[in-house]
Amino acid sequence: MTPTIYGYARVSTKDQCEDRQLLALADFPVSQEKIYLDKLSGKDFNRPQYRKLLRRLQAGDVLVIKSIDRLGRNYEEILEQWRIITKVKQTDVVVLDMPLLDTRRNGKDLTGTFVADLVLQILSYVAQTERENIRQRQKEGIAAAKLRGVRFGRPRMPVPDGFHKLKLQWERKEISSREAAKQLHISQDTFLRWSRGK
Repeated sequence: MTPTIYGYARVSTKDQCEDRQLLALADFPVSQEKIYLDKLSGKDFNRPQYRKLLRRLQAGDVLVIKSIDRLGRNYEEILEQWRIITKVKQTDVVVLDMPLLDTRRNGKDLTGTFVADLVLQILSYVAQTERENIRQRQKEGIAAAKLRGVRFGRPRMPVPDGFHKLKLQWERKEISSREAAKQLHISQDTFLRWSRGK
């Protein structure tokens, strides 16, 4: 039986145009009525056309996408969707801008699924490693900046005139911390923190 070929495209309504994806799918060729399009961000992966497409997919069908990031926002999501499509649905996937990600079987040779899974795992590892490297570089940059005396966060509020006098009155129990803070126009927590730290 001839497999049904589906296409999926996704664009953000703000900054993307779907034409490039649709032309690439049509060139494959995927017939226009078999192309599913979501004009939504991948923010919550709650995409009606994608969900509808998943319900249609059957074993042996082929799903064509322009690029792998159409399946999700990050590699964890992409791997999960890849697993659902190729393992649960047993549908083949063709990623047009990455020919190695083509799970269609080639006779008795090593299956395209194995090679594509391997490539996807490597891409996922590289992406994860890069995220960790970015975090590490940020951490090192912050540590180096602190050594140079750079301060992070909000600048410390200067201690107002009259603080020491009110602190002394508070220590003698002549005034409450709430009243002292009110006179200084600061919060009670700030007054207590300054009093205990000075």
